[in-house]
Amino acid sequence: MDIVLFIVSLIIIAVTLLQGGKTNGASGAITGGSKMNIFAKTKERGSERVLSITTLILAIVFFLLTLITKYVG
Repeated sequence: MDIVLFIVSLIIIAVTLLQGGKTNGASGAITGGSKMNIFAKTKERGSERVLSITTLILAIVFFLLTLITKYVG
């Protein structure tokens, strides 16, 4: 089970690194600089959407595997 958890964590890291940046910087997003807002709705399209959904699914799988490892194994 630990090997599966390790592999999922490596895949999460790889998929996260493949994603492009959504803002010009964290300070600009918080302060509203350059018309960026962290609460604004942004539409992801194409490969960005696939990577975002893949990251979400892998994060849920990682969380569940961690709980299973903790309480069952």
